[in-house]
Amino acid sequence: MSTTLSHVWKPSIARLVTIDSFIPVPRGSLASAPAPLNWPAKDPADTLDYILDIGPAVVGNDGDAIATANVSVAPNNPGDLVLQSTTADGCRVVIWLSGGQVGTVYTVTFSLGTVNGRSIQRTVLLPVLSLSMLTAPATAIITTSGSVITDQNGNPMLSSV
Repeated sequence: MSTTLSHVWKPSIARLVTIDSFIPVPRGSLASAPAPLNWPAKDPADTLDYILDIGPAVVGNDGDAIATANVSVAPNNPGDLVLQSTTADGCRVVIWLSGGQVGTVYTVTFSLGTVNGRSIQRTVLLPVLSLSMLTAPATAIITTSGSVITDQNGNPMLSSV
């Protein structure tokens, strides 16, 4: 006899970004801006879940969680990145994104409110690249087997010649 199974959906940690913790700066020193938050590149054909974790902003406040979320995507023209849905899971906001124009870096801005009254705003960058049909630039470094050599971000390494 077969049993119908139910599945628990969990967002993928492959597209998880956590905000920097709040670190005090000693007197007399200048605080430097942190590096921009960014997710790995997506293909225009992908519809994927993306996560922003604000846990460091509420450390020590175990009952605090995201209560409201306003998410905007720029640029916002026909054919650009589309916000499919938004949900929250404790200190994480999970969004689903689809579409996008190849070669565009989108800014996804979150304005979040917590149960205890905190408000947090962060922007995350999302580059859209053609990952399903890669075309290497003429100056790309190619191995003898025909593979393009890429850096840690998936960008082709280029020769200076």
